[in-house]
Amino acid sequence: MPSAQFTERYSRQILYPGIGTDGQQKLQKSSVTIVGCGATGAAAAGLLARAGVGMLTLIDRDFVEESNLQRQVLFDEEDATLALPKAEAARRKIALFNSEVSVHARIADLIPGNIHDLLDGTELILDATDNFETRYLLNDYAVEQSKPWIYAAAIGAYAVTMNILPGDTACLACIFPKLPGGTVETCDTAGILNSAVNLAASIEVTEALKLITGAKDKMRRSLLSFDLWTNERSEVAAGHPRADCEVCQKHDFAHLRGENRPHITLCGRNSVQIHEHDRPIDLAAMEAKLKPHGKVRSNKLLLRFERGEHVITVFPDGRALIQGTTDIMQARSLYARFIGS
Repeated sequence: MPSAQFTERYSRQILYPGIGTDGQQKLQKSSVTIVGCGATGAAAAGLLARAGVGMLTLIDRDFVEESNLQRQVLFDEEDATLALPKAEAARRKIALFNSEVSVHARIADLIPGNIHDLLDGTELILDATDNFETRYLLNDYAVEQSKPWIYAAAIGAYAVTMNILPGDTACLACIFPKLPGGTVETCDTAGILNSAVNLAASIEVTEALKLITGAKDKMRRSLLSFDLWTNERSEVAAGHPRADCEVCQKHDFAHLRGENRPHITLCGRNSVQIHEHDRPIDLAAMEAKLKPHGKVRSNKLLLRFERGEHVITVFPDGRALIQGTTDIMQARSLYARFIGS
């Protein structure tokens, strides 16, 4: 029997016939992972935590900056000043409004080498990433493991989302067999409206609630897109897998194998991520080493080193973000020079 406190907290949601007491109890027992804790991810995490999801795992490789505050609803100015990792900042904020939700912050870049460990045990995966490389990796993993995931993205005034239910619906590779070619717009080049972010997150979370509470038959079987500025809306049927799909029909998981995996230029800033180094780094010792060469500050979660026009942010596993360049060779050179190789 639910406690009086439980019933009161979620009373308005329990009143909705689609949820009810049984649905709310299913939410309390559920486990959801959000990959990416930027704009869409922060909004989705807040909505799921307030809805009463029992366990949330937040995976993000990045830290909070001032430019994030226009749209990333779980962060504040202090988080940006401290350059807190987004997953940890989100965990702290969620604890302030729903301490009953178990939140696990994973400060990591989701890659083929760690995806099985990071996503082990989760029932549902929500996409809140900023690049198709990671989305294709998620798609490979979800099909391999027969786990549902929900694709969502926002750019400019445009929001798009799609449910992927392995064995039932089309997968991402059915709709987009190959990575988009040519110039791909990002927040940095096209800008973004916070309303588009919240629309994408709201649709994604609602679909998640349907699945968790047992209303799978109510889930949308299409790729839905909506431009809030022009009011243009479109849907592409995604109810059935494509017969010759390399991923969900032939089970060829090239992205899961890590084939031709590139460096990724992050959304919203002039930077390159170095993620091929996987070795523990003593941040305190690194701070002492770098002090003669530029401005440096660190905490237990990351170290930031400023030298000229470049800023190097290093995480304890050796991963680094090199800001001030999109030249991969220059980024590698800076990493090798100041962090080591």
